[in-house]
Amino acid sequence: MVNFTLMTALILYSFSWISVSGSHSVTVQPGEDVTLLCPNVSRYDGVSFWFRLINDSQVRCISVKFNSKSKVEFCVGLQNEKYEISSNITVLFLKIKQVDLSDSGLYFCGFYSNGRPIFSVKHLNVEGSDEAQNDMESKQKEDEFDTIWLISMILGGLTFFLLVVIVGLVVQIRKLQTAHKEEQNLKQRQNPHVEDLNYAAVAFRPKAKQRQMEQNVIY
Repeated sequence: MVNFTLMTALILYSFSWISVSGSHSVTVQPGEDVTLLCPNVSRYDGVSFWFRLINDSQVRCISVKFNSKSKVEFCVGLQNEKYEISSNITVLFLKIKQVDLSDSGLYFCGFYSNGRPIFSVKHLNVEGSDEAQNDMESKQKEDEFDTIWLISMILGGLTFFLLVVIVGLVVQIRKLQTAHKEEQNLKQRQNPHVEDLNYAAVAFRPKAKQRQMEQNVIY
């Protein structure tokens, strides 16, 4: 396996020097095997490679071959059992086994000739891919709506719960304050002369002291 990052960067950087030799579209059923052809191999005894374009923005390397006599190397992270690379004197083959909807897209075979990349474009269409993509987008929108609705319900429930707790605390505090006031009022009603008796006791004490002083004077 080889890492195709540098090669991909060079390819994208040099788009103004790219030459496209031809394009071809292939339509297959899910589960079938399909073979894509890259012609004119014999004209370029140099680096040849296969890669594909994903989601119109991501480039994924499939394989690279450095010359006509070297061994085909699969790129890092690729499932070797999914692809099979072969060639003869004039054609480079890419066989994709048991295709599914995710295999749909643009495939490029390319060569370097005098430092200039030459591509042949193959469009693989697995039947049902457009409908599946639309269904996926619709499901994604539904999931996003469900998530927003769920978050709104949770926040609404929390707000209502906090409001109930606050109201309950206010009512409880008011009840405690009312009960305390009623208890004080009840005690005052049960003992109405307590303050008068205490005042009388305080008032009579100085008199007792004065009487005792008078007795001492007589003696």
